[in-house]
Amino acid sequence: MASLLQPDRVVYLVRGEKKIRSPLSQLYFCRYCSELRSLECVSHEVDSHYCPSCLENMPSAEAKLKKNRCANCFDCPCCMHTLSTRATNIPAPLPDDPTKTAMKKAYYLACGFCRWTSRDVGMADKSVASGGWQEPENPHTQRINKLIEYYQQLAHREKQERDRKKLARRRQCMPLAFSEKYGLGTRLQRQRSGAPISSLAGLSLKEGEDQKEISIEPAQALDEVEPLPEDCYTRPISLPEVTTLRQRLLQPDFQPAGASQLHPRHKHLLMKRSLRCRKCEHNLSKPEFNPTSIKFKIQLVAVSYIPEVRIMSIPNLRYMKESQVLLTLTNPVENITHVTLSACEEEDPDDINSTAKVLVPTKELVLAGKDAAAEYDELAEPQDFQDDPDVVAFRKSNKIGFFIKVIPQKEEDADVMVSLKIRHDFRNLAAPIRPSEEGAEPTAEAIWLTHHVELRLGPLAP
Repeated sequence: MASLLQPDRVVYLVRGEKKIRSPLSQLYFCRYCSELRSLECVSHEVDSHYCPSCLENMPSAEAKLKKNRCANCFDCPCCMHTLSTRATNIPAPLPDDPTKTAMKKAYYLACGFCRWTSRDVGMADKSVASGGWQEPENPHTQRINKLIEYYQQLAHREKQERDRKKLARRRQCMPLAFSEKYGLGTRLQRQRSGAPISSLAGLSLKEGEDQKEISIEPAQALDEVEPLPEDCYTRPISLPEVTTLRQRLLQPDFQPAGASQLHPRHKHLLMKRSLRCRKCEHNLSKPEFNPTSIKFKIQLVAVSYIPEVRIMSIPNLRYMKESQVLLTLTNPVENITHVTLSACEEEDPDDINSTAKVLVPTKELVLAGKDAAAEYDELAEPQDFQDDPDVVAFRKSNKIGFFIKVIPQKEEDADVMVSLKIRHDFRNLAAPIRPSEEGAEPTAEAIWLTHHVELRLGPLAP
């Protein structure tokens, strides 16, 4: 199948804050709005942080304090793989008799991929397997902390000014009768006499906090820089001893130039996130909290609700000549789905990429419901849908193959693009179900959805 490993050849249009064309496998479907959603028109919420190596779970506040890094796991500074702790025996003098030695266990970090070890940069071995590894100190730590404190104080002052302006605007708009009725006039008079406004009193710094102004020294530009060493242009370069650009950028606080200065870095944390529809604020995707689980509590992916179009076979396309293309249509739901295809109109604002005229079948296509057990049930009787052989090429379970006719309109080297509309019925099980008459079981009301689909059929034949 031509589009099995190339999902970007068939894209669906998402009409969100901006129009996005994306494969159906990368989209979500909101059952409450009955609309497609992409990653750019949903709200992203962080559920939890966890380490991908030791799977330690931690809340967002703790992850922020640890700078989104695991305290126990390290990455190799050379190849960025996870480092493992290795044990070895080293001779150590006895405390009673220093002239005698005994074997003692020591632990060091080693990479199983590039064979880098913590001994290569002179890190001392540890007597315990976890924690306490030597880390280099950043010479600019004090300067960075001073800048952070200064800008935190600046942000606090700006917040005070914004809140003070909001309160002043609210007091001006307060009606006189409203203030007299609820006795607010006397309160305001007391506060004008010198007492601070209660709401503004909470905007000051916390009690006991140092309220002195923090000042920073501006950075000074240097006119003189250190000269290059004399043997800079004559000394032979050994590439294994020089760090790559990626290795330097992964350690921006040091940017080591030599491989002997590479130190292991704490492993970055990963996060589990939820996706929420911005229109109705319902969850579209919510994973389980446990980091060892890959399951989802809620996962409204579009391929589970919307019929999927795929390209099965493409003939040789020629300019201004009619060709017959075989497509497949799959029904992901358990109900029988009715699908109607139509070509885009001439002044359709969504049809901006089409380079060919398409002739779609006028008859309604009926898709059987998805039944996982039907493939293994040999005694099951096939349903008779009375398909037109000129339209439907084959039918198997919940999938059919059908023909469309394509006439390329532009003689270019670019791929032939075809646009069409798909209209199908959908029974929204998330919506409230109306009770039926005569005591029958309530059924979900069917609604009709329309999607704009674009197919990239490839270049013209020579």
